[in-house]
Amino acid sequence: MKTCHICKKEFSEDSSGSVFVEAGEWLSEELWLDAGELCQQCLENRAKLAMMYLHEYNT
Repeated sequence: MKTCHICKKEFSEDSSGSVFVEAGEWLSEELWLDAGELCQQCLENRAKLAMMYLHEYNT
C-alpha cells in the first residue's frame, strides 16, 4: 500500500481504472513527473481538470 501525495489516502497500484485514470497516469508521467504517487480518484480528477483547463494538451 502507498499513500497518495494529494489526498493522503492509502491505495494499491494493482487495480485497473477508467480511461480517466489512464489519462491521469499519462499526465503524471509526462507533465507532473509524479507517476505512481497518486490514487485512482486523484488521477481521475487530474485528468478531468486537465481536459477542462489545459487546452494545450487536449489537441
